[in-house]
Amino acid sequence: MTASVVHLTESKKQIQQTARIFEEQRQAFRRNPAPSLTERKENLKRLKRLLLANEDRLIAAIDEDFSCRSADETRIAELMPAVQGINFALKHLSDWMKPSKRHVSMLFQPASNKVVYQPVGVVGIVVPWNYPMLLSIGPMTSALAAGNRVMVKMSEYTPHFSALLKQLIEDKFPLDLVSVITGEADVAADFTARPFDHLLFTGSTAVGRHVMRAAAENLTPVTLELGGKSPAIISNDVPMRDAIERLTFGKAVNAGQTCVAPDYVLCPADRLQTFVDEFRTRFADMYPTLRDNNDYTAIINERQYERLVRYLDDARSKGAKVIEVNPAAENLGDGTRKLAMHLVLNPTEDMLVMQEEIFGPILPVVTYGSIDQALDFINERPRPLALYYFGYDRDAQDHVIANTHAGGMCINDTLMHVAQDDLPFGGIGESGMGHYHGKEGFLTFSHAKSVYGRQKINSGRFVYPPYNTPFHKMVYRMFIR
Repeated sequence: MTASVVHLTESKKQIQQTARIFEEQRQAFRRNPAPSLTERKENLKRLKRLLLANEDRLIAAIDEDFSCRSADETRIAELMPAVQGINFALKHLSDWMKPSKRHVSMLFQPASNKVVYQPVGVVGIVVPWNYPMLLSIGPMTSALAAGNRVMVKMSEYTPHFSALLKQLIEDKFPLDLVSVITGEADVAADFTARPFDHLLFTGSTAVGRHVMRAAAENLTPVTLELGGKSPAIISNDVPMRDAIERLTFGKAVNAGQTCVAPDYVLCPADRLQTFVDEFRTRFADMYPTLRDNNDYTAIINERQYERLVRYLDDARSKGAKVIEVNPAAENLGDGTRKLAMHLVLNPTEDMLVMQEEIFGPILPVVTYGSIDQALDFINERPRPLALYYFGYDRDAQDHVIANTHAGGMCINDTLMHVAQDDLPFGGIGESGMGHYHGKEGFLTFSHAKSVYGRQKINSGRFVYPPYNTPFHKMVYRMFIR
């Protein structure tokens, strides 16, 4: 058989398996629509034990998919927040599950109001390739905490990690509770077209539109964690070393293949050279070499590598000053798929680096005059997933917070808001909709059912027909004013 026929045959099997597991999970949820606190905690503990017992294997699988993925980056940016997220849910789940008492107007007394948080049912999660552990386990934690069944579609670009996670999950969880689905884009398209009770997608804005369109056919609620061009603002007075040290880490981790990585910098015009000099210094401190340095991650595949090279060629051809930050001046262009960090100074609007999400080690630097000019630059563009401001003046910080929109924000740091268990994570506008993490994740995957209750005394009968009685007139005088 030809490769295309083999692919079609395999995809057909995976789609059939997806359909079967989906129906099994729906039936299982009907049999147990309200898992107890004990059940939910045991599922979370099982997930945590799976991660801790297979730490080295999981890290090695991600490293193999990238050809070089820093083991420490996987621990710091994936394993640690995944484990801490489970710990946070275990600690607070009993409080999250409690019904919420609500006010009852005097008009309706005696009665009670409460909100009961129920699992929605079967949750679908679509995982990208850049952080396959965190972006599968994180949403899974929220969905299981809320008492749901979970199906996870892994990226075809991380075959080693996806296969390992599938094996580990199937060893520890029944398929009708948690399942991992692998396969190519056609399997993903079928997956997102399923009538899930909630669908969470993490990926590009372009694909997010297709996912939302497919979900709309089933009226499936969606949480979209997209991307976009997340800006970083350097203020006029922040010490440049402070800002650049934190900015460099946020941009260089995972070689910039992070949805909340600083995508471009807004720098005061008279501080541009200081920015460049300091960036070179701080980057060299962290990554004195690149080629054989296991701390510096490779680009995930050839397709993404070529895309980034095309962005650089486009910027150069249109007159940009492109600075390669390669401390040891190594030759990286012979199949390593490692790309040195590049600064693109004063790019123009027609350059790809200013039109597309970069998702790699390329950092455009745009100069500005006043802070309000910088904010106008941001606000004229689609709302970003993250925004970073570097400056210690509290009034200036508040001014930036109040006069910009972004999914989330860090003051004098990058990325770290994503790791806060008690902060919601999500986008706005073209960078996404909805949020999860912590309590917000529990709420996202729960249905908040309103419950109004009366017992034997029925005060409502006093407003029943026939109308136009003295009592009706009194009620109107009291409550229509």
